[in-house]
Order: sequence, then C-alpha cells, then structure tokens
Amino acid sequence: MKVFKFGGASVKDAQGVKNIARIIQLFENDGLIIVVSAMGKTTNALEEVVRSHYYEQGDWQAKLDEIRAYHLSIMSELFANPHHIVYEEVEHTFYQLRLICQTKPEADYNLVYDRIVSYGEIISTRIVSAYLSDVGVENTWLDARKLIKTDQNYRFARVNWNFTEILLRQAIRNPESRYVVQGFIGSDDNYHATTLGREGSDYTAAIVAYCLDAESVTIWKDVPGVLNGDPKVFENTVLLNKISFSEAIELAYYGASVIHPKTIQPLKHKGIPLMVKSFVDPQSPGTVIENGSPLDPMVPCYIRKTNQALLNVRTTDLAFIVEEHLSQIYAMFHRYGIRVNLAQNTATSSTFIINHDPVNVPLLLDSLRKSFEIDYSEGLVLYTIRHYSESDIKIFLQNKDPLLQQTTPTVYQLAVRDV
Repeated sequence: MKVFKFGGASVKDAQGVKNIARIIQLFENDGLIIVVSAMGKTTNALEEVVRSHYYEQGDWQAKLDEIRAYHLSIMSELFANPHHIVYEEVEHTFYQLRLICQTKPEADYNLVYDRIVSYGEIISTRIVSAYLSDVGVENTWLDARKLIKTDQNYRFARVNWNFTEILLRQAIRNPESRYVVQGFIGSDDNYHATTLGREGSDYTAAIVAYCLDAESVTIWKDVPGVLNGDPKVFENTVLLNKISFSEAIELAYYGASVIHPKTIQPLKHKGIPLMVKSFVDPQSPGTVIENGSPLDPMVPCYIRKTNQALLNVRTTDLAFIVEEHLSQIYAMFHRYGIRVNLAQNTATSSTFIINHDPVNVPLLLDSLRKSFEIDYSEGLVLYTIRHYSESDIKIFLQNKDPLLQQTTPTVYQLAVRDV
C-alpha cells in the first residue's frame, strides 16, 4: 500500500480535483491511502472565522458564506447533478460550523481554533471522495478525527502512536483498496478536534505510513520535486534528485516549505521512502528521500522564513544568563508552542529569532516579564543557507541591514527587517 498526499494547491479548483483523479488512475493496481488538505486558502479563511467568532468582532457569518460559495463553485463544475449526495454532506458540515459559531466560545482559543479550522479538510475530502467515485475510482471516506489520536495540545497536538496504529489497522483492512482521509487533523481522548500544526498534512501521511508499514509516501506538489530554494523567491534553482533523510530533516528544520519538519522522523525510523513529485507532470521522477542517499547534487540550499520576530531576554540584575535561566525560558517556549529558529547568548542576555504567533506570543511575553527584562520586535525575515560559500554570504548581505547573524561549518543564517 502507498500513501499519497495532496495539498491545498492541488485541490484549489475543479481542475485540481480532476487532476487528482487522473493521477490516481495511473496507479490502478496499487492500494492507496489518499491524504487531502483543505482546498486552496480555506485554512486561512477559517482562521478569520475563528478570530471573528472568538473575539466577537466582525461578521463570521459573512466569512463562512464566502467559504461555502467557494466550495459550491468547485462542486458545480464537478457534479452535474444538483441533487448529488455530496451537496447534502457539505451543507451539513457548514450547518455544524454555524452551530459552533452561534455558541459562546470556549475560554481556550486554541481549542476553538482546532474545532473550527479542522472542518476545511472534512469538506475537501468529501468532495474529492465523491468525485473519485463518480469517475470510477472506488474509495472509502475516513474521518481522521476517529483515527489520529492525540493529546490536548491544541494547534500543536502530539500523536498517541500506539492508539493511532490500532485504530488505523482496524479501519484499513484491505491493502488493495483506496481510502480518502483528511490531513492535518485528529482528536483527543474526548473526541475534541485537534490539529498537528500548520502544513501538517504531510505529517499525517507519515503517521499513516508508519502505522501501516506502507511501501512509500508521495507528496504531490506544484513544483517538480525538492528544489534547492523556493523558485518564487530565489533565481536559478535546481532539482535535488536524491536526499538522505538526515539532510531532509535539516532542510525541514530550517524552514524548507516543501517538507513539514515532523514528516521525516517516522519514515526514517521504518525506512519508508518519501517522494516529492509534480502533480502537473506526474510522470517526471521528482525527488526521492531515503536512507543513505547523499544530497544530490551537493549544492547550496536557500531558505526564507517570513513572519519572524526577535526576542531579547535579559536578567533583571545583570546576573549571568546560566542554565537555570535558559531552562526556564525554553520551558516557556514549550508551554506556548513557540518555535525557536535561531538563538545567541551573551553574558547577561539571550536573543532568539522565533515564529511570530499573534495568539500565543503575547502570553509568552507576559510570562517572561515576570522574571526577565525583554525586548520584542516583529516583522523580520530569516534567511538560511545550508552548504554555503563565502560568495553566497556576500550576495545575501547586499542591501541588507543584519539584525542577527550566525555561522556554523554548514549553515549560515541572517535575520533582517522585512521590506
């Protein structure tokens, strides 16, 4: 059995859904688990619904109507029959969303976030599954909230691997069949919806493959494979034909958007190959990530992370920053789910480049202020070059005012103000 994952860009319109069907039909002799993300920018739109509902500001109903209209427009191109059962299924889903938004929000923003945002994948998979059935690809729709079991760390849920494996093996009994399941989402022990972190559908594919000992995982993207940089940002990018799991983990850690950071580890543990291929040109070889493969070719890899912030933490009495302070600071990062992308220490302070989270960062700052003096500045970009050369650094420094730099034997990082 193989696991295929299709992201939001591959299901952003009716043509994308039709293309998924064409790709799957190329693998008519394979059992497949098809992991699908929310359509297009639906997750972003649902995040706006969450904010409007939770803070009781703006018109959540209007935002929800826009999301509904977007999906109905796609469905109208896919299903000629206006009485197709999928319309009833999707309408029921939006009815559930409205009920949630009509009730007083829970105190925990992250719980509310997961409850609402998780519906994006429910809707997209209903549509994809129904269309596949209509064109002769028999499949079974599965609800990931009943299969991927997690803790209650909402928005950044951690997987209960043993329970999840039991549930997946119970649900997927025929390795020669096709199944459609949502990426990104799961549920806790109380069956409250949880999410695995933004772009978590890749991780879902890895979870499923690990638990079921799949033959391989293929992530279908709008690029020909893993490139040495985002072609929308960097010029003259090249395809990396083969990458080791270790190299892929490094690239993902530093923010390479083509691979979710958590995806690699479960696959590496069981030696399950990961392929990144083009959904535009499915016959092209793409990139293979597996045990033992060197970076091929050995070229510099460029990564740009936006929405970054600089956090400087200082002791209040000019005492040295020591292990006790750092342990306290990192415990707070963990508590609020804040990702650290670069860190530097001086005698009395530590400076961090972190992902700016408009919900959890203010909570973090309030906690830090109880024990430390802090400065916080958002609106930064973090550039990373893996396997850099001195000429790469000179080019990156042109017309830039560095706020923070760091160099190791294999990695150069530069934080600058976003412009």
